[in-house]
Amino acid sequence: MSVSYKKLWKLLIDRDMKKKDLQTVASISPSSVSKLSKNEYVSMDVLAKICSALGVDFKDIMEFVPNKMEDKC
Repeated sequence: MSVSYKKLWKLLIDRDMKKKDLQTVASISPSSVSKLSKNEYVSMDVLAKICSALGVDFKDIMEFVPNKMEDKC
């Protein structure tokens, strides 16, 4: 499985926020924002900071996406 943060980016658009704004309000590093942009895994601590800063739950900012190879098995 892979992870997708499309929900997070949509939420930021809806709130008229930029990635830099997210970095500031959630107190996360630029490298964490970069990883999120690439749909890479980040620590639960980073995800918890984002959820706390935005007042949302994990399911509101991310989702797991099945890999195509797993679908064939």
